[in-house]
Amino acid sequence: MLLAIDIGNSNTVIGCFQGKKLTNFFRISSHPSQTPDEVYLILKNLLSEKSFKKIKAGIICSVVPSLTTAYLEMFSHNLKIKPLLVSSDLPLGIKILYTDPTQVGADRLANAVAAWKLYGGPTIVVDLGTATTFDVISAKGEYVGGAICPGIETSAVDLFRRAAQLFKVKLVKPKRVIGKTTEESLRSGIIFGSASQIDGMVEKIEKELGKKCKVIATGGLAPLVFGLSKKIQKMNLSLTLEGLRLIYEKVKPNVK
Repeated sequence: MLLAIDIGNSNTVIGCFQGKKLTNFFRISSHPSQTPDEVYLILKNLLSEKSFKKIKAGIICSVVPSLTTAYLEMFSHNLKIKPLLVSSDLPLGIKILYTDPTQVGADRLANAVAAWKLYGGPTIVVDLGTATTFDVISAKGEYVGGAICPGIETSAVDLFRRAAQLFKVKLVKPKRVIGKTTEESLRSGIIFGSASQIDGMVEKIEKELGKKCKVIATGGLAPLVFGLSKKIQKMNLSLTLEGLRLIYEKVKPNVK
């Protein structure tokens, strides 16, 4: 069994693959101060004893250096496994056209690999997390580049902090655009506004690319805008994990 871990700024997504089948899928909060022992105990609580004993390989993509270290040590000390750490240096099977490939986040690389394999190109992956990222994969399977925007929740928290008379609201899909209360108005502006931002960004990307694209949404906040955005065609919440599996399958013959 392959243990795939996607460490983000707000959430860490954990998945187990038996061959190509995703058998377990969890989303937990990311805490940069966590120790290797703490992440080990979290894993033991999430997985059944039977599943835990089947883990024979691991792969990590991370944008949080302190948690990268914690999970690497957990694999080494507790599971006795040397996991694969995703970077642009690996033979990912896609050409990276970024000026400096090392600046592309490992999660964005995993998304691009999965999108190309599962949907072909040209494709835009919209990943809605702490940031909302747009990643563009060409018809030739090239990682063209993308855009990074403040995430839905990130923007909302900053709004609540800066506006003295506005209060924090639970982020759920609004029933209408024209809010009848401050709470409804906040939800409308935050969520419909984010959906409109996505549609506008996709239109600009397609214009610059000169081609219409498939648009795939992923990330923990994707359900908030799926169905509200006119451009998003499909939602795949396990896209990053699928990318990690595909990367491992391609690279594992060279893993020592």
